[in-house]
Amino acid sequence: MSDLPWLASLLKSRNTIDGKIATLIGHAAQVGNVAEYIAATIFHIELDESGKRRGYDGRFTSGPLAGQTVDVQWHPRRDGQMNIKVDALPDYYLVFTGPETTTPSFANPWLIDSIFLFHAAELLNALRERGVQLGSGTSVTGPLWERAEIYPIPRNTRLRISEEERKLLILFS
Repeated sequence: MSDLPWLASLLKSRNTIDGKIATLIGHAAQVGNVAEYIAATIFHIELDESGKRRGYDGRFTSGPLAGQTVDVQWHPRRDGQMNIKVDALPDYYLVFTGPETTTPSFANPWLIDSIFLFHAAELLNALRERGVQLGSGTSVTGPLWERAEIYPIPRNTRLRISEEERKLLILFS
């Protein structure tokens, strides 16, 4: 017996859920758009209008990073890669990652296992010193990730996460 009816049913359910997500966030239900919505809400980021920004998604509106630009990324699998935009560098990269995987998987669950805050100019200098090719899928070494971690272990103190914000983030793990 064919699994096509079951697949059709699953896709219809997914379309319904994606429609509800899109209505909630005001953009297509894509991982990047959802990440921007979560980041804006939890980290007090004012997002720029779609299509009008160059190299960043918005600006922090409060705290020690107020006024600084930020590029928000969400990588459902923690694979050590980032998207680095060298032509229009933001002040910071805020990166959500899912669980670390050691085996290939077809499923990329939308979970937030860790959050990292990279000062863009410092990251770029470290990558250039190593001779890393920059762009989509830039390989970032483990020590750089470790120093940038703000959640669940706050190793980077540039942006602190309150207990209330931690409780919200746990919803996505």
